[in-house]
Amino acid sequence: MRIAVDAMGGDYAPNEIVAGALKYLASGDSEANILLVGDAERIEACLSDLNASNAPVRVIHASQNVEMNESPAVTLRKKRDSSIAVATRMAAAGEVDAIVSAGNTGALAAAALMEWELLPGVDRPAIATLIPGPFGATVLLDAGATVNCKAANLVQFAKMGACYARHVLKKTHPVVGLLSVGEEDEKGNKETREAHALLKNSPLHFYGNVEGQDIFLGKVDVIVCDGFVGNVALKVMEGMASGIQTMVSHPQSNKYGFARLFASFFSQSPAQQIRRHFDVRKFGGAPLLGVNGTCIIAHGNSHADALCAAIFRAQEIVTQDLNRYIAEALIQPQEIERS
Repeated sequence: MRIAVDAMGGDYAPNEIVAGALKYLASGDSEANILLVGDAERIEACLSDLNASNAPVRVIHASQNVEMNESPAVTLRKKRDSSIAVATRMAAAGEVDAIVSAGNTGALAAAALMEWELLPGVDRPAIATLIPGPFGATVLLDAGATVNCKAANLVQFAKMGACYARHVLKKTHPVVGLLSVGEEDEKGNKETREAHALLKNSPLHFYGNVEGQDIFLGKVDVIVCDGFVGNVALKVMEGMASGIQTMVSHPQSNKYGFARLFASFFSQSPAQQIRRHFDVRKFGGAPLLGVNGTCIIAHGNSHADALCAAIFRAQEIVTQDLNRYIAEALIQPQEIERS
């Protein structure tokens, strides 16, 4: 197995990206050969700084980089030698089995669509992110790849998410929920109501509508929504986590008079276990489902631990041959029938 890592993508590239790749290789469970794609001089300098000049990695030079604030489609046409473009072309040519990047999400999704085909039966791709919960992770998709969805797209997302939950997360009979503004069947906009009717009559284990407060409760294994709603929900969750962390880190600040309660809570052993359970870093990156390749999108502020987890996520998806199951599920619905 070969995994290409975009060494130039992310807020802390290339240092933390290279460190994450080395952490993956140092673990006892790594199965893939790592190719670091990006500015060869900077990557080799990082390897030297980490006393890993002789590490078993291959460096692939890419002279350009897509910045986080650049327009994806325009930039990719102008920067054909960017680390994202080079990595996706390598995957399209069969030179690597997966790519991992903490770089520009839009550019990564656009590059995958440009260089790879969609899987049979897929009209739009979806980013499947994992949300920690009391009974394990819940798959939320789409988290930002397709912002204007039709009802049929949401049904496809549900099938792809169910495959991910079953074959990667090992949930035997994944239950699917549709994110809406109320649990009643008639709640939601036109697309949501149409998707509800389609899902209700599908072979999926469809729970029905779920609301925003249900995301963390573990009611369902898969939550489906369009990319606009999913991305907003994800950013709200990230912002809330960051805000709480700030309050806990500054318990003496006058701004956060009640923060001592949080600090006290998180200093207790059972609460520390809860905190670790809800640590999103252990989930690594989110796969872009629906494309004929394995593409893991890591968070832009990923440090070494998170990047390492993202590489393991890529390894797991390739090992489980997830794309084959998705293609079968979309062509042969009986693959995910109620049983």
